[in-house]
Amino acid sequence: MYQHTRFNNNNFQFFQKFKNFDYILLACILLLGFISLATMYSTDGGKVLFHTKSHFTKLIVFTAMMLVFSFINIKFWFSIGYLSYIVIIGLLIWTYLFGITSSGSQRWMDLYFINLQPSELMKIFIILCLAKYFHRMKSENVNSIYTILTSLIIIILPMGLVIVQPDLGTALLIAISGIAVLWFAGINHKYFIYTILGFVIALPFIIAFLKPYQKLRVLTFLNPDRDPLGAGYQIIQSKIAVGSGGIFGKGFLKGTQSYLEFLPEKHTDFIFTLFSEEFGFVGSTLLLIIYSIIIYRIIAIGASSRSYFAKIFCYSFGAAIFVYITINMSMVLGLLPIVGSPLPIMSYGGSSMLATMIGFGVVMSAKVHNQQSIA
Repeated sequence: MYQHTRFNNNNFQFFQKFKNFDYILLACILLLGFISLATMYSTDGGKVLFHTKSHFTKLIVFTAMMLVFSFINIKFWFSIGYLSYIVIIGLLIWTYLFGITSSGSQRWMDLYFINLQPSELMKIFIILCLAKYFHRMKSENVNSIYTILTSLIIIILPMGLVIVQPDLGTALLIAISGIAVLWFAGINHKYFIYTILGFVIALPFIIAFLKPYQKLRVLTFLNPDRDPLGAGYQIIQSKIAVGSGGIFGKGFLKGTQSYLEFLPEKHTDFIFTLFSEEFGFVGSTLLLIIYSIIIYRIIAIGASSRSYFAKIFCYSFGAAIFVYITINMSMVLGLLPIVGSPLPIMSYGGSSMLATMIGFGVVMSAKVHNQQSIA
């Protein structure tokens, strides 16, 4: 009788978790995944080639992983906040010493089934770590010198390990993820103003220490036409492709810039360019609406959570996703210098998708266990 009752209780809890799922968020993620797969098919010239096959496999595996993570109690994610950060720091050190070098950067670990980029994972796990750090903190201690210095060390340490790879773009995205947590944790806004002023003052000195290819990117951003067939080629072709899409686009598999191979890196950071050329302003607007719904649902889940840890994670992750999207789209439109900033879910890249799906998994866990408090 006791075992039968326990079995019924377990069944009730399992189905209750399904009931608590955010199906709107899940539907938007799946829809975005379908759009990304169709766009990847277009980058392969309307054939099921390497990028399409690989993207499809990763999409299926990482979506299943996200769903599994959703059923894990939010207390587990809280418990591994510090450990996960330390593990990724270890992976970054390993990558610096023994990692795979490609295009002049040593960013990847060869795990046979995937070339893992630990810096992408750090964008998520730094949020997890800092969310745990601020969870039990008394409000009067949030703005103490000790708290601010500790938070900065947590952010600057992985940034330094990523900058030496070198990968300045990802280092800045890690910083943005960490700063988002500090903002929602209640750090006094004057410190953010001081940081911005300090950055502006130090900017000439920062530029002086940039590597030659990084300086070239800045100069190209300021004037792409200075080298239209060299450094400025990519951004010029990107703007031509987006502009030629018009209101309704040229149609699926009909993008000339991409099919005539005028557009480099169309499957990674410049995937939005190909999408805009084929689906135009209307398609791009619909894509932005999907992203907006995703961010709104993430924030709403945070607002409904009893756990302060879950609230901070959701708010910060939602803000980080917004910034990643803004930077990527601004970059391909020539509004920002070119940096390594993939478009979430859309861009080809296993590590980026893995990190994003882990983030969605934690958010879903917060929703499924939204009445769960953490002492």
